[in-house]
Amino acid sequence: MTSSRPAVQPAPTAGSAAAPPAVRPLAKGTLGRRLVVRVAALVAVVAVGLSVVVALAAYNIQINQVDARLSLALAREIRGGPGGGPGGGPGGQVIGTVTVQQIGNTITGKILVDEAGKSSGAEYVTLSLPALNQLAAVEMDSGAKSTINLTGYGAYRITALTDGTNRVIVGIPMSDLASAMTSLVIFEAALTGFIIVLAVLVARNVVVSSLAPLNRLAATATAVSNLPLESGEVEGIVRVRESDTDPANEVGRVGLAFNHMLDNVEGALAARHASEVKLRQFVADASHELRNPLAAIRGYAELTRRERNELSETMAHSLNRIESESDRMSSLVEDLLLLARLDSGPALDLAPTDLTEIVLNATSDARVAGPDHTWTLSLPEEPVYAMGDRYRLHQVLANLLANARTHTPAGTRVETAVRTENDMALITVTDNGPGIAPDLQSQVFERFTRSDSSRVRRQGGSSTGLGLAIVDAVVAGHHGRASVDSEPGRTVFTIAIPLAKALTTN
Repeated sequence: MTSSRPAVQPAPTAGSAAAPPAVRPLAKGTLGRRLVVRVAALVAVVAVGLSVVVALAAYNIQINQVDARLSLALAREIRGGPGGGPGGGPGGQVIGTVTVQQIGNTITGKILVDEAGKSSGAEYVTLSLPALNQLAAVEMDSGAKSTINLTGYGAYRITALTDGTNRVIVGIPMSDLASAMTSLVIFEAALTGFIIVLAVLVARNVVVSSLAPLNRLAATATAVSNLPLESGEVEGIVRVRESDTDPANEVGRVGLAFNHMLDNVEGALAARHASEVKLRQFVADASHELRNPLAAIRGYAELTRRERNELSETMAHSLNRIESESDRMSSLVEDLLLLARLDSGPALDLAPTDLTEIVLNATSDARVAGPDHTWTLSLPEEPVYAMGDRYRLHQVLANLLANARTHTPAGTRVETAVRTENDMALITVTDNGPGIAPDLQSQVFERFTRSDSSRVRRQGGSSTGLGLAIVDAVVAGHHGRASVDSEPGRTVFTIAIPLAKALTTN
C-alpha cells in the first residue's frame, strides 16, 4: 500500500499541534553548550599561555638592555666617573646610577640624579646608611648582575667589580622596566579577555548553526513519537526536511536514514490498519451472517418443543441444551458485532445524561437477576450529569454488574457509587468477592479474557469474555477511561467520563 504523502515533508513548526516544546540550543546539558565551553576553555589556555610567553620574552629583552647599560656605567665609573677617564664625558652618563666604593674599611656611596635628562643637570646625592650597608653586603664580583630592593630607593639592577684593593658597585633603577612590564601585562590581560569573549561568540554561532540540522532532526523524532501509533489509521507522520538529508555529511546521513525508517514505519502502519479494517469487516460480516442460522436453530428447537410429550427424556434434554447454547452464541455474536461497530468508530448520541438515574435502573435490574447478592447504592444528593449516550452507558453499567454477579459467590455485597472528581464523573462498582489475580488485572479489559481461575464462576453462569472489552470500548468512545483495582476481599471497577459543562436544570 503506497502513501499519497510526499517523501519529504518539512519539520513541524512551533505553532503546529505536533510540534515539540522548543529547546534552547545552548541550554544546560546540551552538546552545543559543552562544545562552546570546551572551545572557549581551549582558546583561553592558548591565549594565556601566549601572553605569559610574550611577557617573559619582553622581560628578558628589557633585562638584557638594562644589563648592557649597567656594564657601560660600571666601565665609566672605573675610568673615573661621569666626566673622567677615556670614553667618559657627559654622553656616558646613566640617569639614576648609584655608585658605591669601598676603600679599605671605608664605604662611600652616591646616587647620580639627572632630573633634566641632561649632563648639565646631573648631580650626586649621598646614599643613606641602610642603603650603604645593604650594598656592602653584596658578595658578587667580576661583572655578575643581580636585582636588589634598595632601602629607600626601590629596585635596582646592580653589578660589582674589584681590582683587588678597591670595590665598585654600580646599579640602575628598575622602575622603567617595571612600568613597561605593568603596561604590557595590562594590555595582554585585556587582549586575552577580548580574544576569549570573541572565541565564545564565534564558537556559539558556529556550534548553533552546525547543530541546527541535528536539533531539527530531534524535533521531528519527538513529533513522531507523540503520534498515537497503537491502533487505527496514523496520519501526520512528518519527515526530515530535504536540506537536512545531504549524504555528504554525518547529520545528513542520519536524516536520510531517519526518513527511510519513517517510510518503512508508515508502510507497516498502513498495512496494519488495512489488516485491522479487513478483520473488523470480517467479524462484522460473520457476526451478521451468523444471526440468521442461529435464529433458525432457535426457531426449530422451539418448534420441536411443542411435541415434548412425544420426545424421550434424552431428546428433551438435548433440545434444552440446543436452545441454551443458541442463546449463548447469539449473545456472543451480538457482542462481536457491537465491538466491530465500536472499532470502526462508535456512533454515540452524546448528550447531558443523568448518571444517577442510569445507576438506579441498572442496579434495580441487577437485583432481579441476582437476588442472592446484596446490592447497595452510594449516590450524591444532587444528580450528576455527564456527556454520554444513555443506552450505551446503561449497557456499560449492566455489564459491570453482571460481571460482579457472575464471578462472585452468593451473599457477596456489591456497591455502586457515583461521584465527581475535577471535570470527570466517576462510577464505581465495588464488591467484596475473592478478587482478581494480579497477573490478570492488566488484561481484564481485553477480549476473551476470563478470570475464572481467581474469581468464583457461578454454576450455570455464562460469559463470552467480551463484556469488559465492550465496557472499555464504550468508555473510550466517551473520551473516558475504565480501570480496575483488585485484591482479595475487594474489587473496584471505575468508569470516568467527562462531566456535562454547560447544563441548565429545572
